[in-house]
Amino acid sequence: MWGGGAVAPEDRLDGAATRRVIRRAARLGRPFRRTMLGAVGFVAMATSATIAGPLLVRHGIDAGIRVGDRGQLGVAIVGYLVVVMIAFFGSRGQYLLVNRAGEGFLRELRLRLFAHIQRQSLGFFDENKAGVLVARMTADIESMSELVQWGLLQFVSAGILLAVALVVLLSLSWQLTLVALLVLPVIVIASIKFQRDSNQAYLGVRERVGENLSSIQENLAGVRVIQASARVPEQRRRFGESNRSLFDAHLHSVRVSTWYFGLVELAGVVATALGLAAGGWLVANGSVSVGTVVAVVLLLASLFEPVQQLSQLYNTVQSAGASLHKMFAILDTEPDVDERVGASDLPATGDLVVDAVTFAYPSTATPALRDASLTIADGERIALVGPTGAGKSTLAKLIARLYDPDAGTISLGDRDLRDATMRSLRDRIVVVPQEGFLFNGTIADNLRLARPTADDAELRRALDRIGALEHIDAFPEGLHTEVRERGSRLSAGERQLVSLARAALVDPAVLVLDEATSNLDPGTEATVERALERLMEGRTVVVVAHRLSTVQRADRVVVCDGGRIVEVGTWDELAARDGGRFAALVAAWRADQPVG
Repeated sequence: MWGGGAVAPEDRLDGAATRRVIRRAARLGRPFRRTMLGAVGFVAMATSATIAGPLLVRHGIDAGIRVGDRGQLGVAIVGYLVVVMIAFFGSRGQYLLVNRAGEGFLRELRLRLFAHIQRQSLGFFDENKAGVLVARMTADIESMSELVQWGLLQFVSAGILLAVALVVLLSLSWQLTLVALLVLPVIVIASIKFQRDSNQAYLGVRERVGENLSSIQENLAGVRVIQASARVPEQRRRFGESNRSLFDAHLHSVRVSTWYFGLVELAGVVATALGLAAGGWLVANGSVSVGTVVAVVLLLASLFEPVQQLSQLYNTVQSAGASLHKMFAILDTEPDVDERVGASDLPATGDLVVDAVTFAYPSTATPALRDASLTIADGERIALVGPTGAGKSTLAKLIARLYDPDAGTISLGDRDLRDATMRSLRDRIVVVPQEGFLFNGTIADNLRLARPTADDAELRRALDRIGALEHIDAFPEGLHTEVRERGSRLSAGERQLVSLARAALVDPAVLVLDEATSNLDPGTEATVERALERLMEGRTVVVVAHRLSTVQRADRVVVCDGGRIVEVGTWDELAARDGGRFAALVAAWRADQPVG
């Protein structure tokens, strides 16, 4: 873990990297360029009014007050009021337009990031914590809001104001301008140091934000386990460490900013003092007028205020650049499991063939499955058994193409799964997990995850197909019963029935099951077992078996051990084999010993 505001060396952003990610973000913002051009027009209006103000003050002093001409003084006052109004409407116009474009850009970025994450394969989620991904979608995008809502336009505004103010200052009095700019080398040196320190500081903050949100998400998801295990004090301590790390990273970034902005502000005060001192001497010599000195002092504020704004903007750019760096790293990650160019639909039926498959998870060097070969006939039921870590769950995931094998092939009806369209793959091969996961919404909403276009009649037929319609109709709202977050309003068995009906709605050729009844109480288990038996009729079934009864109903048993398929046969064949792995597993089951 990288603490104290530091970041991993490979994640550091130099100035060139920051400019690259900002340019890339600008390309994403092209649909909003007309709105931004309109905002730039308002910027030009506000900048012109800001520069005109000191010049009108000069005119009022020199042509009005000094010579006692009330008419010229009135002209200056009226003119000043007009430019104030122009500045007001210019600033309001640019604010409205830039916020419209900025919010639109952030909306599109959220959608693009969410859609890309949804495309990723399981390996991506094995390597990235859910809380960190949430941070990318929320905190990192919010950290950019300041930049896209006002920062980029502020850059244009400050740049124009700085250039115009410098030209006007030199035209009024080049001597006063040069004296005031004696502090410029100090600002340049400080800016170089600030650039070097701030990019590291803001990447550190983004890193800590992700870790902190990950810790919060993990603790909320596991709150029942934490309380049941009396781990509240320990989890509070661990979150305190994560929170302290975030606090230290923020504090480090604040220290980096504080000294720099303070120095820029001090430089502005010193420049004004130098301008007044030199101006007094030049007025005494008759070289410049009092009005010119006053205008120069006022314009110096217009000179150093943009410098401060650009410094603050650089601060914002660094923070946004760090966030964009993290987000683009996700957007540049291609799914391990994706649809190939020229992919075609899987056949509706056919044998499922696993041919010399080897696979290792990205986080481990040791293969979870080695040189596995198996042919499953169309309509056959296969039970995968073995101890924990034997490779049976891995084989089931590969058959469902949740991962792609490192070597070998898996095919359905002589078609390699990697050559199939993702739509046909998910229609032909459906996974039913051990615990049915439901999203917040109604039962109907959750069923339509399988087929969004299905009407209520089709949903009812799917429920009836597995014998669950009467059970769902028992709810007062029936299909339109709200299940709440994670389906908390339903029992484990009811959630599993919805999950099975979802599979029935797809009507797949192959079912991959992680024994859907292993976590249910005996009363609910019988209901789900009947539904499952109906769902399996006429289909190829691959089940990761945890129970003796499940294995007995299979046509063949596949025994996995040490990442290899070590035995294949019927129950009777394998149970009768002296010294066989399956015979040992049966003996363990019958003795009520836990098996993985």
